[in-house]
Amino acid sequence: MSAPVSIPVIQSIPAPDPALKGFSIPIGEWLHTVIPAIPATYALNIYTYALCILLGIVVATLLTSYRLTKRGAEPGIVLDVILWAVPLGIVGARLFHVVTHPNDYFGEGKDLLAILYVWEGGLAIFGGLIFGAIGVWIGCRLTGLRFWSFADAVVPGILLAQAFGRFGNYFNQELYGLPTDLPWGLEVNDPQTPIPLGLPEGTLFHPTFLYESIWNVIGVIVLLLVGRKFTLQWGKLLAVYLVWYGAGRIVWESIRVDPSEIFLGLRVNVWAAIAAIIIGIAIFVIQSRRHPGLEPSPYVDGHEWVNPASEVDSEETYSDSDELGDDAADTNETLVKSEPATSGAGKTS
Repeated sequence: MSAPVSIPVIQSIPAPDPALKGFSIPIGEWLHTVIPAIPATYALNIYTYALCILLGIVVATLLTSYRLTKRGAEPGIVLDVILWAVPLGIVGARLFHVVTHPNDYFGEGKDLLAILYVWEGGLAIFGGLIFGAIGVWIGCRLTGLRFWSFADAVVPGILLAQAFGRFGNYFNQELYGLPTDLPWGLEVNDPQTPIPLGLPEGTLFHPTFLYESIWNVIGVIVLLLVGRKFTLQWGKLLAVYLVWYGAGRIVWESIRVDPSEIFLGLRVNVWAAIAAIIIGIAIFVIQSRRHPGLEPSPYVDGHEWVNPASEVDSEETYSDSDELGDDAADTNETLVKSEPATSGAGKTS
């Protein structure tokens, strides 16, 4: 008889190889020939955390562009909005993190410049949503897009981008949960990662990054299905996103052990998640009463984009050299070809 086949049993999620946290590209010699002030030993550091964030942004942009185009928006117009939303969102995410983790950046022995070290981690999604929404509003004002239309189009992409971004936390070995003996417990071996005092070496922790990533991916599917089945517009899909993400974040945030400001017994981000749920419910109720029907267009009135390919062209054109006859009927034979409409980019409504 053949020997029984042993099936390996997962006992934990291994800690990432420190080498996967990032890598360096030696570009100093080339830059030194162009700018002598730059030392020849300079190297460009690429962090996996940043790559996860960038990948999420790219995927979210592509998905949002597809959804907007299906609604009748000009192809590629999403970039005119993203160019405002992403930078402001990153600034807001960093500011929110710094404000809610002041002990990491302020006080004796702290380096204030560390506030700028975004690649080391520390982007709070709630701050990103607030400032990102401001960027979306600016972009929509400039392009003529309806704010609620863009918000409903972008939220599945945002949730998917958050799922990618959480894997950056894994490579940084940060934002893990309480100790656990579950077979999917997370190993943490980075000496720079703070571990609660009194825990023995080899303690496993809840992989909250994985929990939230799975929750977000499920949320993307829910948003797409619910949005299609009930044709949620006027910001109602945004409302569902806020409730879905807020509900999950309350759970995952409550079991995290990383330092955080506490207010009335709860972590600041738990309060932010509760606020997201309340705002989501309010948006859904208010918009359902104000706009029971469908949006007429993803553009505000007067800024609609007309696809040039959908226009009917005429082979007859007007020429200044045409002679005007005495018969008034001759003038009726002159055809004037109208110019294609534009998206209204650069205008305000």
